[in-house]
Amino acid sequence: MKALLLCEKPSAARRIARALDEEGKPAERKIGRVPYYEAERDGKMLIVVPALGHLYTVAPKVRDRNVYPVFDFEWVPRHLAERDAKEIGEWIEAISLLSKGADEFILATDYDIEGATLGYTILKYACGGKEKEAKRMKFSTLTTSELRESYASLLRSIEFPMIEAGICRHLLDAIYGINLSRAMTIAAKRWSGKYATLSTGRVQGPTLKFLTDRERQISCFVPVPFWRINAKVEMDGQIFDVEYEQKTIKTQAEAARIVEECRGKRGRIEKVEVREFRQKPPVPFDLGALQREAYSLFKYTPRRTANIAERLYLEALISYPRTSSQRLPRTIDYRAILKSLRREPKYRELSEVLLDKETLTPNEGKGYDPAHPAVYPTGNLPERRLSVPERRLWDLIVRRFMAVFGDPAVKQSVRVSIAVDGHIFYLRGRRVLEEGWMLFYRPYIQVEDVILPPLEEGQTVNFKEVSWEKGFTKPPARYNPSSLLKRMEDEGIGTKATRAEIIDTLYTRGYVSGERAVVSELGLDVIDILSRYCPEVISVEFTRDLERSMEMIQNGGERMEAVIEKAIERLRPVLLRLKENEKQIGRELSEAIRKTQMKKRMLGGCPVCGTGQLIILRSRKSGKRFVGCTNFFKGLCKTSFPLPQRGILTPAGRACGECGFPMIRFKLKGRRPLTFCVNSNCPGKKRNPR
Repeated sequence: MKALLLCEKPSAARRIARALDEEGKPAERKIGRVPYYEAERDGKMLIVVPALGHLYTVAPKVRDRNVYPVFDFEWVPRHLAERDAKEIGEWIEAISLLSKGADEFILATDYDIEGATLGYTILKYACGGKEKEAKRMKFSTLTTSELRESYASLLRSIEFPMIEAGICRHLLDAIYGINLSRAMTIAAKRWSGKYATLSTGRVQGPTLKFLTDRERQISCFVPVPFWRINAKVEMDGQIFDVEYEQKTIKTQAEAARIVEECRGKRGRIEKVEVREFRQKPPVPFDLGALQREAYSLFKYTPRRTANIAERLYLEALISYPRTSSQRLPRTIDYRAILKSLRREPKYRELSEVLLDKETLTPNEGKGYDPAHPAVYPTGNLPERRLSVPERRLWDLIVRRFMAVFGDPAVKQSVRVSIAVDGHIFYLRGRRVLEEGWMLFYRPYIQVEDVILPPLEEGQTVNFKEVSWEKGFTKPPARYNPSSLLKRMEDEGIGTKATRAEIIDTLYTRGYVSGERAVVSELGLDVIDILSRYCPEVISVEFTRDLERSMEMIQNGGERMEAVIEKAIERLRPVLLRLKENEKQIGRELSEAIRKTQMKKRMLGGCPVCGTGQLIILRSRKSGKRFVGCTNFFKGLCKTSFPLPQRGILTPAGRACGECGFPMIRFKLKGRRPLTFCVNSNCPGKKRNPR
């Protein structure tokens, strides 16, 4: 008997083959460049072969990119639809060849919508229609024990309702994304004669609208002045800041009056309020919470965090990360994981503290995912030297896992009310009485105690300083990748697996730039055009409705065909309106593209002439890039500097501290970005030559 065991990636196949082979030493083979493994278990030969993620994709039957609308789609090998997927053909041929000698088929891809859909298409198209007879391995970690248990208790079939929901999602994304993107791209190209990739979709559109709405709020914001009272008091030889009862004062005259009435006076303590409270431990990580925490602590984008977590999962260091669950499985042995982590010196003492507890009960959240539990460490230690980002994320997950078993932290807050000449000031103190779970989560939580001396009601204190300062109200903060991800989660659009990718696409398309997401002219115009001609495609309610329909497909409450048909009927008139207004749309988009591309090239003011702008240019004769001044074309300035001819160059948005010339950001594929001064004669370069 031979069983073909289909995995999602080469590293997963290697680990699964090692776990299932009775001697832990499967034979590694190759068909061309495609690796596979031969393992033996229970008298059966297991052919363990990996995919490379999705080998098939949804593509329109009409291949001409200048045609829309298109509503007839089919599953095709990725290399026939995507230019950068040439190796996929070799992979499909290898799997097809191996499938011909198999008596049994087992799907061992990730147990979620994407993993199930990926496996289904390979079984159906590459293996000759074996999807209905295939069995299923279900696991949340790549540890040897769980993989063997999963193989011993195979599910009798693959998860067809989940697959149907996955197929529906791919079809809807293609129908909306391809048609709307083609409509905009074709309009701009026909107007300007130049090609530029433009895209939108049923999730990308509403997400970009969140950003443009915030951008417009910021641009229309009018600051309002206010005044704030600052004061300090002296007690037992120590100086403490105190807060005035009103956080803001509306007029300068009122602020000056308060200062005059309180300055140089002694205050009387009216009330001392002491409150103790218990702070529960945090809940286990789901993917969204992990992405937000990693951004807050390390400034890793959601996409980067997801990629790092995927590598840790494939190394069997953590459980499957693409989960929306905040609950740990009751089936895992918490003590065994802690005993294993204890082998790592930095976790030894922390593990011992938890192991000394009679029972280990995690504090869990409400989030539930039927496919996978919350993210947790498997207890395995790294088999190789982890990179700094990998080590940081693994440490964060380990410490979070430990923290959920900790006792509540006991904290004390003190609020002292001080009266002076009819005015009230507040002095606040705080301290941690019992660390509890915080012990395990350091250094990722920091609390500064403010310990007050013993105070009694009726006691007088001396005001050392009272003053006012003027401030202005601030506009709402721009989104960053983390807060945008949270907004998408709250609004119920996208999935845990796709949200980070959608945010990444907004940056790639040039709609958004910077850590604090600044929307470009192009991004604003795309939403403006969609708002005028087809507001439904950027509607959160519309997108959320489609998400609910796909959930109902998975639960058996909707048919995929009905959902697709309804979506097409809603999209058809939208595309007709876009086609009718193609010239106007093309003109607006072309102008927005021109402005956005120009802004990407503008580096900053020219310190030599003082009136021009330094810009990235390309020589007509040599084709080489260089920095030049816009006043060159007026015959007023000849400032120019050479630039690297490879890689991506973007403005750094700041001036050099040595010479005042603009800084530029340089990025080569696979390398860390480098920021340098454009001035070849910068004094800093002479002292620190590279």
